[in-house]
Amino acid sequence: MVFRKPPDGGWGWVIVVVSFFTQFLCYGSPLAVGVLYLEWLDAFGEGKGKTAWVGSLANGIGLLASPVCSICVSSFGARPVAIFSGFMVAGGLMMSSFAPNIYFLYISYGIVVGLGCGLLYTATVTITCHYFDKRRGLALGLISTGSSVGLFIYAALQRELIDLYGLDGCLLIVGALSLNILACGSLMRPLESSDSPPPEKTCVDKVPEQYFVYHEKEKTIEENISILEKGYIDEKCANNMPDYKQDSILNKNVLSSINVNEKDTYKKKVVEQTNFCKQLAKRKWQLYLNYWEETVVLFKNKVFSALFVAILLFDIGGFPPSLLMEDVARSANINEDDYHMPLISIIGIMTAVGKLTLGILADFKWVNTLYLYVTTLLMTGVALFAIPFAKSYLTLAMLSGILGFLTGNWSIFPYVTTKTVGIEKLTHAYGILMFFAGLGNSLGPPIVGWFYDWTQEYDTAFYFSGFCVLLGGFLLLLAALPCWNACTNQSSKLPPNTYSYKVASSA
Repeated sequence: MVFRKPPDGGWGWVIVVVSFFTQFLCYGSPLAVGVLYLEWLDAFGEGKGKTAWVGSLANGIGLLASPVCSICVSSFGARPVAIFSGFMVAGGLMMSSFAPNIYFLYISYGIVVGLGCGLLYTATVTITCHYFDKRRGLALGLISTGSSVGLFIYAALQRELIDLYGLDGCLLIVGALSLNILACGSLMRPLESSDSPPPEKTCVDKVPEQYFVYHEKEKTIEENISILEKGYIDEKCANNMPDYKQDSILNKNVLSSINVNEKDTYKKKVVEQTNFCKQLAKRKWQLYLNYWEETVVLFKNKVFSALFVAILLFDIGGFPPSLLMEDVARSANINEDDYHMPLISIIGIMTAVGKLTLGILADFKWVNTLYLYVTTLLMTGVALFAIPFAKSYLTLAMLSGILGFLTGNWSIFPYVTTKTVGIEKLTHAYGILMFFAGLGNSLGPPIVGWFYDWTQEYDTAFYFSGFCVLLGGFLLLLAALPCWNACTNQSSKLPPNTYSYKVASSA
């Protein structure tokens, strides 16, 4: 399949709109799962740590399975994957309304909905990149705000639906709304050239014709048999003199020659295809070794290693507020009449503002994206330490807004990764980092919940979360300091394919 040059407009803006609504519909409920979390605590009576696994799986499993999601989109295309994933998200949400226990929710809401969201995220980003080149940053920024707007709206929507129809009715209605993903997916028209040359042969088609000699020979033998039989029958009819003896001799000679040819061609086929399989296996093994060699080279880069630790610790400590902030307010005995807006909605709308603002700042030449990212980590850690001191709705709302804005640093994370490892290794490095980000998303809320089950208060849990984020920020800052880079460059040289982040240069 040959793609045309990205049009940077036209139908591409339709792709941006449907991708925005796709992320809005699929991520709205999982990101606003904090509202459902309170209902599940009351419905099943399980501990906070065990119940938190539902939301953490829904948000982390998509990142953990990002390599599988990429393979699916590459193999089948964005449109089929989006439509199939729409059924997954809608089906998982509807199945969750019939959950008899918390373990059923791990599968229906955590894995099914989470994997569907991961597939849809990969599909929307891939199809958008196909349609945009010069305006790719703007297009990706617009579609990424869909999840943040979904968090803002779904937090209030799910609370209202629970008041009107109960938890089960809420999940059924939200699942029905997710079916609109099918309509969005059907509009994700692949960017193909109408007058493109014939498609390139697949791996099987590229096998040399000599490997199919047996098939061709077998076909030739069958044709020869039919010709001989036809000629012999015609001769018999012309002479009108049947000769059964000659008939038997002729058939015997033909069959014997066929058996000899079949054996020879079959042996050739076995030998040649065996050699072909050996070469193919050797090539695949070499690719596997090259992948791990490149991975080792990546981790020899001090900044990349620190970035890997920082993103893991950031998601362990920074993700729980979006899931648990509503329960924090309830544990602080804040009157529901004081609620002007759900705290999760504040996090959602400020995350969208943070993505756009930090993305704009990253485009200025005088701004170093690595230092900007480190600053967001350190400020997030300080805000997490302040949560135990917030005893009113106003202070919790302010902290929710600050944390939401700082969580928008996801928009500059690809910039930081590119400057750290280079554009040539961006895909490999980003896949590794997203895997550990998903691991942090999956572990963070249960750890905070376990702290509460152990101490019966959230103070220790958020001190731990703040410590994790601050530790990751300081490690990344230390690795990025010019004096550290100077010392490491004098002691040892980096491998030729490894990129060192130059903090003095503009990002």
